[in-house]
Amino acid sequence: MQVSNISASTAATTAANASNETLGKDAFMKLLVSQLKNQDPLSPADNSEYIAQLAQFSSLEQMQNLNDNIVGLAVLQQNNALMSQLTQSSSLIGQQVRYLDPTTNTSRIGTVGSVKIENDLALLAIDGNSIPLGNVTEVLGHPADGTPTGSNPTNPNS
Repeated sequence: MQVSNISASTAATTAANASNETLGKDAFMKLLVSQLKNQDPLSPADNSEYIAQLAQFSSLEQMQNLNDNIVGLAVLQQNNALMSQLTQSSSLIGQQVRYLDPTTNTSRIGTVGSVKIENDLALLAIDGNSIPLGNVTEVLGHPADGTPTGSNPTNPNS
């Protein structure tokens, strides 16, 4: 009889496939029912074994529910962080700020015209450039002439 060789990569692949084929809740319950149906009627299994298995199943189910809740909480927290960035950034509209230019790595001053969220990052529109909120180093206030960005000083109704 010939026995084939098992390499390390074959063993790793087999282990990876086995970890992807974990038993779910339904498979566990089917296995438990099958054990009950197919046990020897003259020497049935000990009830404590079934109780222990059910307790493990219950614990597993509770851990899965807890994991789902934690994932939901993480998503909610991320959304709250984005809204917080947007709220903080929107208070800078019309304000003059000192920022670190991401392209030249120099300190510059400009007026914030608008704010947007892009790729989970708050970006400020400053003089036609998109500057991340984290690059703002100082808030200087309204421009010296007191005119908000985008308004026409000759026409106060604009």
